[in-house]
Amino acid sequence: MKGILVNYEYCTGCHSCEVACKKILNLPEGEFGIKLTEILPHAYEGKSGTEKWEWTYMPVLTKACDMCADRVEKGKMPMCVQHCQAWCLYHGEVGELARKMDGKTRWALMVPQMV
Repeated sequence: MKGILVNYEYCTGCHSCEVACKKILNLPEGEFGIKLTEILPHAYEGKSGTEKWEWTYMPVLTKACDMCADRVEKGKMPMCVQHCQAWCLYHGEVGELARKMDGKTRWALMVPQMV
């Protein structure tokens, strides 16, 4: 089974994944194959003991995602992965992707919803 791994420690919230996905799937306004979710800024105690602010962005697959089956069949990456400007999206076999999760940063492994 194929999936997409997100290293959301490095996602900048640029929305490139959303735009590329909408274009390839020709989705109407308000519909997404991958949707960037912003977790509102929150304060946290930094390593130095000073208060800092953190913004977290998390790409999430929707029901419209077909993992760019046509592209993948031709040996290409899904559009969201290809157009990720931060290079924090990875595509591949779920087992291989899970092995990339090193515990040193924040990861999320996503698989498309099977209908």
